[in-house]
Amino acid sequence: MLASHSLPDSARFPAVPARPAGRPVMRQGWRDLLFLHWEVPVDVIRATLPYGLEPDTYGGRAFLGIVPFRMEGVRPAFLPAVPGLSDFPELNLRTYVRDRAGVPGVWFHSLDAGGRLAVAIARGFFHLPYHAARMEIRKDATAGAISFASRRCAGGGESRFEWRPGPALALPAAGSLEHFLVERYRLYAAGRGRLFRGAVAHPPYALRRVEVARCAESLFAAAGFTAPARAPDHAVCSDGVDVEVFGLDEIGREAVRPAIP
Repeated sequence: MLASHSLPDSARFPAVPARPAGRPVMRQGWRDLLFLHWEVPVDVIRATLPYGLEPDTYGGRAFLGIVPFRMEGVRPAFLPAVPGLSDFPELNLRTYVRDRAGVPGVWFHSLDAGGRLAVAIARGFFHLPYHAARMEIRKDATAGAISFASRRCAGGGESRFEWRPGPALALPAAGSLEHFLVERYRLYAAGRGRLFRGAVAHPPYALRRVEVARCAESLFAAAGFTAPARAPDHAVCSDGVDVEVFGLDEIGREAVRPAIP
């Protein structure tokens, strides 16, 4: 496991940004999250990013993260949740970036979701690389263990994860590795030659130690990365948070680099 030391490049920004002005466009719950991270060479990450973004590093190190979790109550901010449509599993492959102003955020290499309507909306309105997938998440009410399986509908391999949440951790301190990897309140997206920045608002994550019993992923290879031949360098989990999602702002009109490491 990696030690929590050396401040990240983004440490000069607020640990938890102020809630964005205006009204959110969506509300959703993120539940039963597993955060898995591997250190990856900075130049490998840089080669996959659009112009206008650079890798955000912690002590000079860049990371790729995989996050399986359950979406709950996904809906437009002005409408109630719809049974059968608002709850579904999700799985993403992500890294950490900053724009030319130095604002830290998340860049998603892929997002797989078990809700086809959510995939269509996210691709069309948020310019995010969502893929429809057949997914299943199960939680053992007695033992507390969680299992997660995903396979993309349009090709791609299968990913499976099994974990057991452990004791609660202290709230991550600003400047810690856990805070750098988990507390991200801005996201970046690119589409039609334009670069966008969006925002979310939620309470800080209450993290737990985690025992990862299985980690079989196909996301690295599908995104063009070399699959890691080792266990995650860092792993934690969380019961979840309630989230407000705000609209995108255009921040640049540069051509986007091909996503090839």
